[in-house]
Order: sequence, then C-alpha cells, then structure tokens
Amino acid sequence: MKNYQKGDVVEGIVSGFENYGIFLNFEDGYTGLVHISELSEHFVKDVTSYADMGETIPCVILEIDEENKKLKCSIKNTEFGKMKDAKIDHGFSLLKKQLPIWMEEKLRDMEQK
Repeated sequence: MKNYQKGDVVEGIVSGFENYGIFLNFEDGYTGLVHISELSEHFVKDVTSYADMGETIPCVILEIDEENKKLKCSIKNTEFGKMKDAKIDHGFSLLKKQLPIWMEEKLRDMEQK
C-alpha cells in the first residue's frame, strides 16, 4: 500500500475534467483533484489545456483524506505545470501584444483626419 505524504510529488492518471479542475486516479484506489486554482498562477480559461484524458501527470499533494482515499493536488509549481503554462496564452497577454499596434493605428487615423 502506498504511503502518501503532504508535499510528495506523485503521478496520477487523468480520469476526468470539470470546469473547476482535473480528476486523477492514483495507486491503491486513491482519487484526486487538481482544482483550477492549482493549475496556474494565471487565469485558466480551459482546464483541458493542461492535460489529456488518460495522461499520467506529476502533481504535489496538498491534502490527504485517508478515510475517503482522496488527494488534493497542485501542478502550478511543478516543472510539468510550468511547461504547460508556457504554452498557453493567458488572460490579457493577447491584449498586451495587440494594444500598442491598435494604438498606433488609431493615432495614424487621427492624424489623417
């Protein structure tokens, strides 16, 4: 039987998605949840951007419910989570890229009038 400890990095198999997080299966019948707030330091629009169904992902154990065999987990500070984060366009980053372009275009339009 696996002896889980808070803070351990373990691997879980993605078993489902909800808009609030990713569900995982672990050894010995344990299940877990990576809540949407534990996926990234950034705004998360789509939890499915962080894993695929059936994928094995590393996560950090935040809390353990031994009685119900449930784990609360996080990926946001793991190398896996950081790698996934780097590939995702978060929140206002598109606006940050486009705003200077739009401002320049608007200023040119105003100068032409």
